[in-house]
Amino acid sequence: MLSWLSRALYGYGDDGRWHVNDAVDEAGWDVEPGDEIEPVVQAVGRLLRVCREAAGLRPGELAEVLGYGEDLIRKIERGQRIPRPEFLDKADHVLHANGHLRAFMEDMRRARYPKKVRRLKELEDRAVEMLLYSNHNIHGLLQTAEYMTALYEVRQPPLARDVIEREVAGRTGRQSVFGREPVPSLSFIQEQVTLERPIGGKMVLRHQLEHLLEISQLRNVSIQVMPTEREDHAGMHGPLEVLKFADGTAIGRSDGAFNGRPVESPRDLRILELRYGMIRTQALPPRESRAFIEHALGRL
Repeated sequence: MLSWLSRALYGYGDDGRWHVNDAVDEAGWDVEPGDEIEPVVQAVGRLLRVCREAAGLRPGELAEVLGYGEDLIRKIERGQRIPRPEFLDKADHVLHANGHLRAFMEDMRRARYPKKVRRLKELEDRAVEMLLYSNHNIHGLLQTAEYMTALYEVRQPPLARDVIEREVAGRTGRQSVFGREPVPSLSFIQEQVTLERPIGGKMVLRHQLEHLLEISQLRNVSIQVMPTEREDHAGMHGPLEVLKFADGTAIGRSDGAFNGRPVESPRDLRILELRYGMIRTQALPPRESRAFIEHALGRL
């Protein structure tokens, strides 16, 4: 369990800045090797083939009707490509599948996200409280799509466009946590430098700071800034996160604690919560933090 949680919790890590290849965007993504969603994708592919053959269409003919390439149809039928929900909706209508293809739309919507993102989202969707400290970038749940894109574009070695698009889609999908009912309690602490580093350029940063101000107005969200000038700082171990669940359990992680692995024992979690509490005390209060962000925005 901890092995996949470690991968999921490590490194959280329109805008018109770039455009993904239409074929990748419309058709979906290849299945990751060993992904547990693979059997479902294969089942969808077999069902698509059955429906196509029942309609008396060849792969190329279906591709022409749907507006996709024949190779993509074949990949989906072989279970190698994850179809977008929109593809299934259109195919269901064209093939008169009576909702059988549409029934998999939600599964394919989740499957579109990278495996580590799906698992992280499951945890975030269960959490009733989150304690989140970031010292290098704006936290993923707070990022705009253009800021996310800029972060992935500076990765080295460079990431392929379809990889960037999929990662951005996955991270954006996690932000549904803000619309959940009942709403979770979200506490974010951001280092000052994350509000000043112009990842993607000044306009990207401007939009990002404006977004932070909007999110900070939500009643269940607290955003605090840790000023660089602070002499006492309990967050020198790096990013720290604690997710608490309704059944009283929790999971947490910090780069500089417990070898960077996720922990679930009450004793270990208490250490992380104590450290987070100290960071929160040392950071600017929410009202002052909002004023700090407004001031930073005014300088751009």
